[in-house]
Amino acid sequence: MVLRLGSWIVSGLLALLLMVLEWSRPGLPSPLRPICDLRVLNHFMKEARDAEVAMKSCGEGCTMSEPVTVPQTRVDFDVWENKNGLEQAEEVQCGLWLLQQGLSSLRTSVTDTALHSHIDNCIRNLLSINAVLRSLNIQEYTPPTSATGLEGTWSVTSATDLLQVHVNFLRGKVRLLLLDAQACQQDVS
Repeated sequence: MVLRLGSWIVSGLLALLLMVLEWSRPGLPSPLRPICDLRVLNHFMKEARDAEVAMKSCGEGCTMSEPVTVPQTRVDFDVWENKNGLEQAEEVQCGLWLLQQGLSSLRTSVTDTALHSHIDNCIRNLLSINAVLRSLNIQEYTPPTSATGLEGTWSVTSATDLLQVHVNFLRGKVRLLLLDAQACQQDVS
């Protein structure tokens, strides 16, 4: 009986010690450091380029059933710099949404199953970028009911064009938004 009581006290004290250590440990580093690290975006761009290369080498079964609306990837730096952070974020989030819609459409029309994993990776990466934007306190984007009439868009009719737009959008506007994100501008002393 004494042995059981002793082991219960020891295990209880150990649990209490672990709780106190958990509460008293210094705060975890801000999640902004890894999120602001552009190596994550570079990894997403590499996977997008891999999908583009795979699509270029694909023969039959790799076509789109209908044109999709995609964001403009060209960046006019004067116009971009004159936009406030909210406008820039909305433009990027709208573009991410359009790309997600386009890739989902491509996924359903491509019959080459080897490409499905590339397309699925691209879609997951777009969702991850949206999560990164939310973690940077960028207001969540509410997508429109339709892509028709959205400003700063155009249509593509080929899968390789869609994937090229995907790569260029990540390399351009998404990168610019992350570089300029307020949460990433911490003063390091």
